Amino acid sequence: MDSIRIVIAHPHPVIVRGLSSVLEAQREFKIVARCADVASCIEAIRLFRPHIAIADISMPGIGGLEILAFANSENASTRLVLFATAVEARDLQTLAGAGACAVLPQDVDPEILVQVLRRVAGDQRLRSSDRDAFEQQHATVERVAPALTDRERQIMRLVSEGLSNKEIGRRLNLTDGTIKVHLHHIFEKLEVTNRTALAAFAMSQDDRSSSPVDD
Repeated sequence: MDSIRIVIAHPHPVIVRGLSSVLEAQREFKIVARCADVASCIEAIRLFRPHIAIADISMPGIGGLEILAFANSENASTRLVLFATAVEARDLQTLAGAGACAVLPQDVDPEILVQVLRRVAGDQRLRSSDRDAFEQQHATVERVAPALTDRERQIMRLVSEGLSNKEIGRRLNLTDGTIKVHLHHIFEKLEVTNRTALAAFAMSQDDRSSSPVDD
């Protein structure tokens, strides 16, 4: 199998080095460019036509969404994976429609990152629609999510916002132990193993439960 060509675009060199270290340890990935701003990322996509571009959504320059627009209009074979500190659920659909195949938290577990990139690369070879690929990537979670209780969906959304168990407990007036029990049930139902994976998946869910709920 040919190598999966990847462009990394992030303003912080430490994060770029960390991503490079993780991906270079996998034989199927080949990093073809490392960029510090949006303009250089777009130029790298133009020159190297990578399978995947990993970019920070808040990069300095002409705006992170410009990368999505460029890939969609001029280089549809490049699929976009975005890093974001926090993304509202309602904004995720906008990013999906703009061409993002995945939106991950900055502290994503390396194993989860590798798994997501493999799925994105696989989708890239199978279909040309970015939106279809995005929906396919989250299809399993979309089917299972309705099985969550209102409280579990509420906790899942707070995890996606980066809150700790204690912070969630204070927000919902629940004990730390109760939060841990709820998270255990959520992990089992969604078949995820850690908070990072849960946060990545939670951002694909619509905000279906905005009213207060009982335990």
